[in-house]
Amino acid sequence: MSESSTTTDRGSSAPKRGATKPSLWARLTLFLRQVVAELRKVIWPTRRELITYTWVVIVFVAVVTAIVGLFDLVFTRLVLQIFG
Repeated sequence: MSESSTTTDRGSSAPKRGATKPSLWARLTLFLRQVVAELRKVIWPTRRELITYTWVVIVFVAVVTAIVGLFDLVFTRLVLQIFG
């Protein structure tokens, strides 16, 4: 028996002949049901955690902004002394 006659088509995502594609409404409904199912799996933070995370982000952004501003100031003065 040849090997090609014993192999099967595994993982083919192509639609079979004669199979009809679900309607747009059916696909949209399926998508929305899957979104709701995934959102139910999410562990939402408490109010206290949310406030803490928000402050952490604000402080981090402020620190990075200060660092970038300091570098900008130093490089601006350096370029002005070299070329200005």
